Amino acid sequence: MTVPCVYEPRTYRDLRNTERFAAFRVEVETSDLYVKALSPLEQETERLIRESRAQVEWAIAARRSFLTSLVPIEEDPADSPLVLKMVRAGKKAGTGPMASVAGAVADYVGRGLLPLSPELIIENGGDIFLKIAEPVVVGLFAGNSPFNRRIGIRIPATPIPVGVCTSSATVGPSLSLGNADAATIVARDVIFADAMATALGNRIRIPSDLKSAVEWAVTVPGVDGALGVLGDKIAVCGEIDLVPLAEGSIEG
Repeated sequence: MTVPCVYEPRTYRDLRNTERFAAFRVEVETSDLYVKALSPLEQETERLIRESRAQVEWAIAARRSFLTSLVPIEEDPADSPLVLKMVRAGKKAGTGPMASVAGAVADYVGRGLLPLSPELIIENGGDIFLKIAEPVVVGLFAGNSPFNRRIGIRIPATPIPVGVCTSSATVGPSLSLGNADAATIVARDVIFADAMATALGNRIRIPSDLKSAVEWAVTVPGVDGALGVLGDKIAVCGEIDLVPLAEGSIEG
């Protein structure tokens, strides 16, 4: 069994190497990861993607609700550590476990690569794992909104991994029950950040929802900051440092 996904071209990725990072892309079936590490680690990345996918595929085969549920499900004693994190993230965010699948793969790969590269940026479908010694700017990809690729979130040096995860009803394959062009969460738990981005996006249906949605998000323990975009309206709450960009991208 494979994890279902719809392919979305990653036109925002910059695969050029810099003095700081080697940049590369690794695809395994429907998983498509963009990595910036201190050295090329394609083989190690592929192995970790396959390991994480195998755990998710096992969970789907064991109980179909893991794939289909849009609400939290119960833990199973047989759940792997990664699957258990997804179930628990869904419980905290009020979503099904698959709401965090992209963040879960990025987190598993990131933690597996850290012994080989103490600085890492891993992006998987708009969900980002960061462990950095110097600040970077993460550009906002928000479809047809005028904010698309025009603003970014500055992430300071992170002694522990940080997640910057985005859900969208207008960009990419992710299911959203709202209409947000972008619903972004910053949190110290990447898997939880992904689930919360979905929960935030579900609450944004009209522009007047933006303020209350981001204010709700930062009341959930573990959320550092929340951002919502719908058309030409934006709302931000919590620890999010916005900066203007000529063209949004991951910079570092």
